[in-house]
This record gives sequence, C-alpha cells and structure tokens, in this order.
Amino acid sequence: MRDDVKQLLGLQETDQRIETLEAELIRIPLLQEAAKERLANDTQALATAKSDYQTNEIAIKNVELDIGTRRNSIDRLKVQQFETKKNEEYTKLGVEVIRYEGQVDELETRELELMEVADGLRANITEAEIALAKTQGFVDEEISELESRATARKSELAESKTNREDKVAKINDEDLMDTYARLFNKREGNAIVHVTNQRSCTSCHVQVTPATYALAQSGSAISHCDNCGAILFP
Repeated sequence: MRDDVKQLLGLQETDQRIETLEAELIRIPLLQEAAKERLANDTQALATAKSDYQTNEIAIKNVELDIGTRRNSIDRLKVQQFETKKNEEYTKLGVEVIRYEGQVDELETRELELMEVADGLRANITEAEIALAKTQGFVDEEISELESRATARKSELAESKTNREDKVAKINDEDLMDTYARLFNKREGNAIVHVTNQRSCTSCHVQVTPATYALAQSGSAISHCDNCGAILFP
C-alpha cells in the first residue's frame, strides 16, 4: 500500500471515530431527556392518583354534610310534631320525617360506596408511589451513567482531534487532502476503501475495471473506483 494512502487510511479511521463520538455526544442529552420524561410520566401518574383520591374524599365530606343537614331537619320536624296539637299537621310532619329518613338511607349507601372507592384509590396511590420510586432509581442511575459517558467521550474526542491534527500535519499533498475531504463527506466517511480480489469496491460494491484494479495493486499511483470515486487499496 502506498504510504500516502496508508496515512489517509489512518486519518480516515480517526475522522470516523470523531464522527461517532460527536454523534454520541448529541445523542446523550436526548437519552437523558427521555429518561426524565419517563420520570415525569410516573410523577404525573402519582399526582393524578392523589387528585382522584382527594376528589373522592371531598365527595364523601359533601355526603356527610348532606346527611347531617337532613338529620337536623328530621330532629326539627320531630320537635314540631311533639309541639303541634293538630292531627293533620302532625301527619304532614310525619310524612316529611319519613321522606328525609329515606334520603338519609340513600346518602348513607352512597357514603359506603364512596368509602369503598377510597380504598381502591388509596391502593392506586401506593402503587404509583412504588412505581415512581422504582423509576426514580433507574433514572438516577441512567442519568449518572450518561453523564459519566459524556465526560469520557468529550475527553476521547479532544484526544482524537489532537491526533487528527498530528496526522494531517504529516500529509503534505494539499490536493490529495482536498480529494480525501470531498470523498469523506460524499461517501459518508468512506473515502478510502478496500478493493477485493474479485475487483469489487467495498464502498459502492461495483466491480472496477481490470486496469483500475491493477493500479490499486501496484500502488504506482492513486487508484479511484470507476463508479463512486473512492480511493482504493488492495
């Protein structure tokens, strides 16, 4: 292999690693946000469970107030019954007492139903708290791991960029560097690729001509793929 091609191949490996590191450093904050989103969902689930329980508790309190109001009315009507001397009025008041007592029975049934609902809602809160605590642990661990990974990748990226500068400084052919840079961007990081014994370019997978293959084999000059233009090495 030609020395200049070997140098470019080493540079390409460094550039590919730089691209990988930069892509990962872009992806890490997205992964952290996704982890926080999972935590936000569980936090909201707990808030909803608590809100549902509170709403039910208010409904119970309102029923208890309604029961108290009607019992007060019953007591008042019974006092009026005791005080009245008219049979017609006594009977009328008795009818009202029975009506209010019926309402109290219905409200007490409703209160029992709401209390049963409260038991289920309390269980929902417990389940949501357990799920949140579990997710919190996973998220904290994941974010910490991602932060450590980001720190390591930043350090490796800085080292790789310094390494790249050293490699670029050893390549004196500016035209060759320009060709490499153009091909690296065009071929998505595959500017220099292997040509197989079957004369196949491993970048575009098209078979090159015998002359191109022979030139790549001899190393007497830079050989380019006839189809995609990538620099070839045997």
